[in-house]
Amino acid sequence: MAHADALPNPAAQEDDLDLVRRVVAGERAAFETLMRRYNRRLYRIARATLRDPVEAEDALQDAYIAALRALGQFRGESSLATWLSRVVLNECLGRVRRTARRQKVVPMTSSASVEEVLAVEDRDSESADRTLGRAEVRALLERKLDGLPEIFRIVFVLRSVEDLSVEETAQALGLPEATVRTRHFRAKQLLRESLAAEIDLAERDVFDFGGDHCDRLVAGVWRRLAARD
Repeated sequence: MAHADALPNPAAQEDDLDLVRRVVAGERAAFETLMRRYNRRLYRIARATLRDPVEAEDALQDAYIAALRALGQFRGESSLATWLSRVVLNECLGRVRRTARRQKVVPMTSSASVEEVLAVEDRDSESADRTLGRAEVRALLERKLDGLPEIFRIVFVLRSVEDLSVEETAQALGLPEATVRTRHFRAKQLLRESLAAEIDLAERDVFDFGGDHCDRLVAGVWRRLAARD
């Protein structure tokens, strides 16, 4: 994993600029390369903002179309990833505001949000139990992240999941770096508290032995007693 505050790679930035030039020139394959290069990061931003995988994918498609139309204005003042992140955030936050208006609820005006999604790569060598266990942990984390307030969720995704630096995250969200640090710290704190509460509840059910289990054991004892008699 890259150092959290590593500087952008100049070679990568130049490669992105070349990619942009090819897209603007109408090269279809270049735009597909761009999408595949940034799909995961941008989907995670959309997913963290909208908290719905289907709507997140739909929003990302609309954001790509908007980006394609505006890509000629990209001058490289920020990284392409940062520029695309802003496009996706604008699309997602626009949807949040429209939904809030329809529901006659005042939307949050902050452009920050947060999340940690475990990137789990299932390997053939993993047992079925291990794979299932990791999937359950990931599902639990995703639920808890969806429950975080919007002002923390995206910050957490960018910092902890995508491993962006504080500077990159601040640029993407249009926030001061100090705010990014504060919200990231608070997001982790809220996540720990939420997971701890879940564990406390689960402890009461550890090695649970009721219902069918209890009936089965009692019946087994009676059978053994009857056999001895």
